[in-house]
Amino acid sequence: MFGLNTTELIVILVIALVVFGPNKLPLIGGAVGKSIREFKKSLSGEDVAAKDEQPKTEDGKEAGDEKKEK
Repeated sequence: MFGLNTTELIVILVIALVVFGPNKLPLIGGAVGKSIREFKKSLSGEDVAAKDEQPKTEDGKEAGDEKKEK
């Protein structure tokens, strides 16, 4: 993984723990994971495909966008 061995990874994790603290480290890890997931999604085009599948009304607007007139 990126040419890092186990000892180097442990040193990086210990430094991150000291800098950010035990409370913030899981939050940072979750944010990084979510960012990577969104990046992969955008590269594969899943987001675009999901948007294209939404049903549209007769006038071309997406379902749920129409306003109720009174």
